[in-house]
Amino acid sequence: MSTSTVTTQKVNFKVFRFNANEDYLPYYENYNMDVTSEEVVLDILNRIKWDHDGSFSYRRSCRHGICGACAIKVNGRSTLACKESMTTMIEYFGNDLTIEPLSTKRAVKDMIIDKADFWEKHESVTPFLQADIDEAPTCENMVSPYDAEKLNEADLCIQCGACHYACPVVEVNEDFFGPAAFAAAYRFESDVRDNDNNKRLVAVNEEKQGVWDCVKCFECAEVCPKDINPIEKITSLHQMAFTKGVAKDNIATRHAVGFLHSIAKRGVLDEGQLVLYSERAGIIKHIPVALKMFKKGKIAMPWNMPKSDNLDEIQKLVRSSSNIKL
Repeated sequence: MSTSTVTTQKVNFKVFRFNANEDYLPYYENYNMDVTSEEVVLDILNRIKWDHDGSFSYRRSCRHGICGACAIKVNGRSTLACKESMTTMIEYFGNDLTIEPLSTKRAVKDMIIDKADFWEKHESVTPFLQADIDEAPTCENMVSPYDAEKLNEADLCIQCGACHYACPVVEVNEDFFGPAAFAAAYRFESDVRDNDNNKRLVAVNEEKQGVWDCVKCFECAEVCPKDINPIEKITSLHQMAFTKGVAKDNIATRHAVGFLHSIAKRGVLDEGQLVLYSERAGIIKHIPVALKMFKKGKIAMPWNMPKSDNLDEIQKLVRSSSNIKL
């Protein structure tokens, strides 16, 4: 029988502290603790409260990674406290760890934040089926394995908020729905039983609040504890918008179309032509920057624009991967 060895390391925890009812500004307290290889981040939160300061506050519930209550940030990385091994955290960041709530500006008490904006945006995408229900059905409303597969595990979201508060657009744009809301929108828009007549899809395609304001940073995919990959769902919502005729003619959609056309034509991105195609007359405001870039050799003229040596292969990939007309 093999036996596992429990190791111990000394770690300094710099912990965010704030009580909205008492404190004018947040502050940090340091706790030096011996951490074992068996512990997860939630164990550390418990020990701070039980052994150091009973007023320390945080949310927790299931301890099985399915309720999402204990989501916090460790060294700026969103994580579920009950799921993340301390050994992994030490390997990532070393023996000095900063523990903070998901959003410091929304802190109510220590790790507890006001998630009102998260739930309001989640509600805005109609996160439930819109369907005419027979109150006395004579048979089941069957969903085939093929149709169920289209949901692409989006229904596994536990609404922990990790991706939402890791999103840089959410931080600067209060109208932006955020990756968790988009994952929910995709989940129900993909359900064959739903018949909301694309109202949900229209909502997530509006400027400022919709999917076109996503900056493709992949932070949501990096931090999702259930490996849902919200950025993949956002991309699918882009495609749905074109497929169902919901996409509007604006800078964002023209940018997507222009990007595809540029790659299909030359196998490389013609950034100057992309800006012209996307912004049309609005390109005038970019002329000063374009001139500086041209002087530095950063912009190629149309007659000097190179083509990829693998253009034929790239064009085949574009044709095989694009099943919508832009």
